[in-house]
Amino acid sequence: MSDERKVQEVLARYVRATDKRDGAAQGALFTPDATVQIYSKTGPDSYEPVGAPLIGGDAVRYAVENFMAPHPERGSSHHVTADHIIEVEGDRAHMNAQFIVFRILSDARPADGWPVGAFGAQGTVQPIESGYYDTELRNIGGEWKITRHHILLDMAMALPSA
Repeated sequence: MSDERKVQEVLARYVRATDKRDGAAQGALFTPDATVQIYSKTGPDSYEPVGAPLIGGDAVRYAVENFMAPHPERGSSHHVTADHIIEVEGDRAHMNAQFIVFRILSDARPADGWPVGAFGAQGTVQPIESGYYDTELRNIGGEWKITRHHILLDMAMALPSA
């Protein structure tokens, strides 16, 4: 597998861990000194930071396990990434990819079965976030790890008050 493909797979594992709310899996993708920062778009080509950066894989794990809302019953999320631009130079890589996050809520199957004429998937899929992931990685002992991860949201983001 090429280094470019391995780097892209790190992002695939990241979004799957996010969707599953698996802090251990997500935190394991980062170096101990990695920085993670969320940004909100403020203009055509400008962003401002949202909150303080997270430092290291342990902080990422903690954030996923303690600050991400659990999915509701029959609910999930699904990240889609596209248009990956990946540059590898030796043991360092840079990746920029677009993303969209969808909220999925499955309808409950009625106790007496689906009504006559019901067909196909039952529920709703709603886009809730979009933006870019701008990520730096380093190959450490044959494994690509995230060293800097910027989440560039296309919209404003509110954080809970302390």
